[in-house]
Amino acid sequence: MTRCLMAVFSPLAGGTLMQWIAMNPALSQRHYGMDWLRIGAFVLLIFYHVGFSFTPWGYQTPTRGVVQWAEIPLLGLSAWRLALLFAISGYASAALMGKAGATGAFLKSRMLRLGIPLLFGLTVVVPPQPYMGLIHSGYRHGYGYFLFHDAFSFRQVLHEYLPAVMHLWFVIYLLAYTIALCLALMLMPQSWRRKLANGAQAVFAGPWLVPAGCLAIYAVRAPGDGWTDTHSVFTDVIAHLHYGGMFLFGFLLRRSSAVRAAIARQWKLALAVGLLAYGGVALEAWHFPGNVQTPEPWIEPLDFAKAVQCWGTVIALFGIADRYWNHDHRWRTTLVEAVFPVFIAHQTVMVLVSYWLRNKGLGALAEFLILCVSVAGFSWLFYLVGREVGPLRPLIGLKRDRAPRRIDQPEVLPSTTL
Repeated sequence: MTRCLMAVFSPLAGGTLMQWIAMNPALSQRHYGMDWLRIGAFVLLIFYHVGFSFTPWGYQTPTRGVVQWAEIPLLGLSAWRLALLFAISGYASAALMGKAGATGAFLKSRMLRLGIPLLFGLTVVVPPQPYMGLIHSGYRHGYGYFLFHDAFSFRQVLHEYLPAVMHLWFVIYLLAYTIALCLALMLMPQSWRRKLANGAQAVFAGPWLVPAGCLAIYAVRAPGDGWTDTHSVFTDVIAHLHYGGMFLFGFLLRRSSAVRAAIARQWKLALAVGLLAYGGVALEAWHFPGNVQTPEPWIEPLDFAKAVQCWGTVIALFGIADRYWNHDHRWRTTLVEAVFPVFIAHQTVMVLVSYWLRNKGLGALAEFLILCVSVAGFSWLFYLVGREVGPLRPLIGLKRDRAPRRIDQPEVLPSTTL
């Protein structure tokens, strides 16, 4: 890829992973393209969750009706949106590990930066979501009773399994992958680390970058329940193989100039195959919309098309971010900081507004626009209020104190939380 990504690192061959990290410190100049990619991915996440409410797929926030064609644009995001987020998180983790200087110090910092907002989110932000679902299913108790008797009872109440994790499953998985990576780096024999690092780079730094990734995702996703995730950290094996693999690929991407160069050469090819695969996914949705059962002969080609769409799009977006988006803007720092707080708040805001809207007699378009504006606005307000109150900042994923930005030095490694 471009000089901002390629300047420092040499290939892995000839040394262990930890030796290579020590010999090749992380880039001192942050990659703005990755920031913009991360910001864009979370903006799309909000629109995806809002749009999900209007599809036949089912959700906890019913609207006035189902828009049959809404699933087709959402399928343009569905296959790759989470894979991209985990890959970006792996990339940021590699940068932060280089800044921390030691695996143990990095793990401690991540446990605090992810664990504290996770606990806050699970105990304060998330509970209104299952409560609203219960209220509209016949639950007769107030919110105070729900919090103290049912919300953390570890049992099923009507149709809800409590406590609920809702959208914060992403943070739980990210924390789990971070812990697993750090333990592997600290405990794995040097010879194993060397072989794994060299092997991964040998596959992804050459002409096999696109086909190998597509085949790997298909091999993981095709068996069992296919593309369905359970969001249960102890049993979601297929999702862990997929998202954990993407997390590790992002980690490798930050550390390997050879892989970055391969993406620079092949991202246009990846974009082409990703779009072609999405065409196949959209065609299936057009012929068998909503909950219509997909015929048996279509299932394997559909799973393969989703795998190709996923990997091709992720590789293409990494290439585009490096080629076109690697520049700063006065809003970038604020938006990067806001991403995690907005993510924590957005789904609870959406659920509350959705249930308020459901009996207003509005059409789907009006509901969609109101939801988009409300979710964006109140989630942004959540960030603005939280960032100004010192004790609240760690609860929403920010550093306790604002560090003044120095203008006489280049901005260093990503301070991202996710």
